[in-house]
Amino acid sequence: MRMIDAAAVDRSLTYTGLVATLRAAFRDGAVQPVRHHHTIDRPDGAASTLLLMPAWSDFERAGTSDGGFVGIKIVTVSPDNNAIGKPAVMGLYLLLEGRTGEPLALMDGQRLTQWRTACASALAASFLARENAASLLVIGAGALSSFLARAHCAVRPIRRIRIWNRSPANAQKVVAGLSDLGLDISVASDLDAALAEADVISSCTISADPLVKGALLRPGTHVDLVGGFTPSMREADDDTVRRARVYVDTLAGATKEAGDIVQPLASGALSREAICGDLFGLTRGDVAGRGSPDDITLFKSVGAAIEDLAAAMSVYKSVSG
Repeated sequence: MRMIDAAAVDRSLTYTGLVATLRAAFRDGAVQPVRHHHTIDRPDGAASTLLLMPAWSDFERAGTSDGGFVGIKIVTVSPDNNAIGKPAVMGLYLLLEGRTGEPLALMDGQRLTQWRTACASALAASFLARENAASLLVIGAGALSSFLARAHCAVRPIRRIRIWNRSPANAQKVVAGLSDLGLDISVASDLDAALAEADVISSCTISADPLVKGALLRPGTHVDLVGGFTPSMREADDDTVRRARVYVDTLAGATKEAGDIVQPLASGALSREAICGDLFGLTRGDVAGRGSPDDITLFKSVGAAIEDLAAAMSVYKSVSG
């Protein structure tokens, strides 16, 4: 069994390549049960979350007799890790041969998650963001923020990037890490002003209070919500949802787990029928994406096991030659 670390994952993937891989994966499909979500109460009074995300090749849809692959991601989320200088999200990905169940590779799950999450957002943006979108606002300065910035730059002609975070010093670190892009990149000191100026807004926080205010968005903005992964977390307010054409990565996951979808559904700010579609529908041409230059679009991602499987297969094939 191969052991594949973060550096090997980085060497195996490109943003344009993984966006194309995810496009094919959502178009072709895979079997992915809704992920298992477990709360771990700790003696110190805090709590962590354990996520189990299995998926395997859909032989019937693919019409193939190949063995395919089985994969499972094991993730823990401990929000208070930041206080001790450790990532909030930890994880591993186990890839198995589909017919025999033989373990093929154990991969760095954090890095795989960063790549596939960012590229899923970029895949959605390829359908939903204006083709001439030139300015990007990233909200949050965690490990995922730079991946999101690079992924969006891979699908749209971004020339200006602003990074906002409650801690400006952390935002400045992200800015410095993106300097190789050669773009106009700086820290946003005023979130409201940055919201009003951006063509694409990508938010990757675990906030329970909305940061994206719909009243400030100009026509044509695309909103990419990545961070919230429980019903209690929310990054955009009701005004954003009301003004936008709403899309999700998967209907089953987002309508159950995403506070940015679950809460508006409960309050009546959003109806189930008003969700325009998911990545399966977009990639298969079953649902329309952006309708006009003035549309405000919103994509809510909670993460899908099909994304992990597709990325892991791509990495494994690359390192195996």
